[in-house]
Amino acid sequence: MKARGFTLIEVLLATVLLATALALAFATLSAAVRTAGRGESLAGHSERERAVAGFLRKRLAAARPVAFGTTENTGEPLRFVGEPDRLRFVADLPDYLGRGGPYLHDLAVTDVDGEPALSLDLQLVLAGQAFAEDPPRPPEMLVEGLREAKFRYRGLGQSGGLGEWQDRWTAVAQLPLLVEVTLIDADDRAWPPMVVALPMATSVASPAVGEAEAAAR
Repeated sequence: MKARGFTLIEVLLATVLLATALALAFATLSAAVRTAGRGESLAGHSERERAVAGFLRKRLAAARPVAFGTTENTGEPLRFVGEPDRLRFVADLPDYLGRGGPYLHDLAVTDVDGEPALSLDLQLVLAGQAFAEDPPRPPEMLVEGLREAKFRYRGLGQSGGLGEWQDRWTAVAQLPLLVEVTLIDADDRAWPPMVVALPMATSVASPAVGEAEAAAR
């Protein structure tokens, strides 16, 4: 008895079934790869947020009422200068960063490839003046690829309680009670709210300081 072979239709049917199975397997694998990629991207984004937010909180909370210059007109000491896109203050720099002592922290919103970025420049403060290093170091880029970055400030109001949020801090001889940092990524993803209380804004404990610390939490 002769062995029966496969017909052309059977071969074509088997080929179609194999191709369909391979296509399904490829689609499943591609979906798994995309899901894993999105997960890694979200994890990386969250890690970056935590690192930058933690660094900014520690640096702002360490702000000291130390002068780093004077105003041109009145000679008033500059201890904290705050604008919507830039703020400057003095804080001790930890030794593990390779520098010790009081340093002027200059946080600024700069432009990198047409997008806002947040940078930090550091200068040593001696005898009430800031001095650039020789040779100067370029500013450190903390965050790039932003759509928006801005600062706001809050101090005491006329009644002695917390005042309104301000886009500019004009009382340059003293520290604000609170600093708010708003960051929004280029894809319109807003970072978690960041409000930092400055413990050394006043040397005397008061209800306003307590309110500021509660608001920061």
